[in-house]
Amino acid sequence: MNSPLLIGTRDSALALWQAKTLQEKLKKLGVETTLIPVKSQGDLDLTQPLYSMGIIGVFTKTLDSALLNKTIDIAIHSMKDVPTLLPQGIVQTAVLERGLVGDVMVWKNKKAKHKKTRVIATGSLRRKAQWLSLHPEDSVVPLRGNIQTRFEKLYHSDWDGAIFAEAALERLAIENEEIDTLSDFLPAPAQGALMVVARTEDNEIHALLAQLNNPEAERCTHVERDFLRTLEGGCTAPIGALARCEGENITFSGGLYALNGEKLEEISANFPLNEYKEKGSELAKQLLAQGGADLMNEFKSNT
Repeated sequence: MNSPLLIGTRDSALALWQAKTLQEKLKKLGVETTLIPVKSQGDLDLTQPLYSMGIIGVFTKTLDSALLNKTIDIAIHSMKDVPTLLPQGIVQTAVLERGLVGDVMVWKNKKAKHKKTRVIATGSLRRKAQWLSLHPEDSVVPLRGNIQTRFEKLYHSDWDGAIFAEAALERLAIENEEIDTLSDFLPAPAQGALMVVARTEDNEIHALLAQLNNPEAERCTHVERDFLRTLEGGCTAPIGALARCEGENITFSGGLYALNGEKLEEISANFPLNEYKEKGSELAKQLLAQGGADLMNEFKSNT
């Protein structure tokens, strides 16, 4: 194993926070590390909507290449950005303790929140669909960029609010008086979780990173990502999923939404913890059978 261990990361403030968190955990195990920041395709193109870019893993592909080319030893990702099928030669080695899982609305000001019709910004089709389902009178516009860029765009536009991941704001210690928790939203599968990956053959690194794995986060994100994979939605589809470990059981909620928010299919279940490996796929198949297949076909034909 190389010393120092080279950690690949995107170069945004949030991604660097994630990488430094991993770095601190490895330091406690006596492992020296160096961060290797890179820009992903998703970071370089801030105008084109993610769903239209036609690239699987727009935020992860550059780090995948660096890993396979051995210019880094491991990589850390926001797990919701990682394709459900990893490239050949790369394996998941740890899921760190999960952070906040929900979404929040950041209002430009108090007045904006109480307007009859509002303009809401988000780059997520899932967030767009769920917001329009609850607030059909509003309009939704695309928003790309890192957290700081998105805040700047909100305050220098005629938009009324923008939707963010709650974990991102907490990790960057961003406070704002005009924030509402979107408790009616289902998050993206694996939202709030961090995944560490390595090369398939690096068994010594696997053993090291296994010490950082959080079993609860690993099981719950496995259910959510299997649900997503079976729906064949990819990371940009309007699909929400959340699994929570409660004692010896897992409580799950999943949903698939029409882009305009007018139709949705949702499913909920409670099952024993030891069934987590199969349940995500089973529940996705049930959702497809109860009407989700039509919604999924509609999404694919419109993107």
